[in-house]
Amino acid sequence: MRLGLVINPRAGIGGPAGLKGSDGAAIQDVAASAGYAPPAPARALAFVAALLDGADLAPGALTIVVPLGPTGTDALGAEVDRPYAVQALPAPAEPTSAETTRSLAAALVERGVDLIVFVGGDGTARDVLDGCAGVRVPVVGVPAGVKMHSGVFATSPRRAAELVQRLLTGGLVGAIAAEVRDIDEAALRAGRVGAVTYGELLVPQLGGYLQHTKSGGREVEDLVLLEIAADLEASLAEHPGPVAIGPGSTCFAVKERLGGSTLLGFDVVHRGELLVGDASRAQLDALRGDVRLVLSFSRGQGFLLGRGNQQLSPTLLRRVGMRGTIIVSSRSKLATLEGRPLLVDSGEPGLDAELAGIAEIVSGFEDRLLHRVAAA
Repeated sequence: MRLGLVINPRAGIGGPAGLKGSDGAAIQDVAASAGYAPPAPARALAFVAALLDGADLAPGALTIVVPLGPTGTDALGAEVDRPYAVQALPAPAEPTSAETTRSLAAALVERGVDLIVFVGGDGTARDVLDGCAGVRVPVVGVPAGVKMHSGVFATSPRRAAELVQRLLTGGLVGAIAAEVRDIDEAALRAGRVGAVTYGELLVPQLGGYLQHTKSGGREVEDLVLLEIAADLEASLAEHPGPVAIGPGSTCFAVKERLGGSTLLGFDVVHRGELLVGDASRAQLDALRGDVRLVLSFSRGQGFLLGRGNQQLSPTLLRRVGMRGTIIVSSRSKLATLEGRPLLVDSGEPGLDAELAGIAEIVSGFEDRLLHRVAAA
């Protein structure tokens, strides 16, 4: 996992001073001059300590991508015997500014991190949202601000660490679109309260079985497959390019809904119309435009690529990437992996390394999970 970490080092400083928030250098300076210290650095240290508490990380299991200084590496502590790798970003010139947080979030996205953890409040969440610029990367906030009306925060640094640990160990982790909300602090100090929604971020959450897909405590596989197919029918209805749907019974449920009919091959569809049935590698390589791949994995084994779907060439996989790949699975099927990652075996080790990380999985209608992908 490539974990991006960014800290707003002055987040929350206005709370103890009774200033109703910490937005803006002027407010922060007032609180600091009164002798108050921001809670964000300590909360960041608590997150990192909880993340490593009892963790048994295999070599290479975790890389933390982090800026130098108070916006990042200061929270990592001593460099001795770290059970993770560190990739450092340059130290920002103005560590406490909103623009710094936005640019650091953008830099983390550009580095291809699988998850962004930020330490701050609602204002920091807004800046991270702006920095992500519409890229669908999971984000979780460590609460360190004053207001925190947004739905992107874990309840504590330890809970945030538990989510990351769950991802590292292959547990069920859901993914929801959560609102980023903030209050106008100047209006709040004048006695007027009004929260504004600025957008949504993809947020991990503990992902147990959902009540609406349970029967006697067990997931109903046929119902889940219908929900997955309905989700993709809705989300791909206006997609401008071709959609290549892979082999297997999970993908077959999607094919039946979107116009395909091949159980053990690839069907290419576009807005309900079958373009190519049982496509070969050459036919898939010839696809143009904004191509999407719909794949599942072998039950129990966990192979996402390289077993039964060799029609996918390294050229096409490199062009589409994981961001253009939609993985579908029920929770029950994912549970057969017993915490092991999904495996990719494209035939090119370098490409397999590029595809590894944390993937989003469609597991029902408007229902998402996050799970690890690793080179075979």
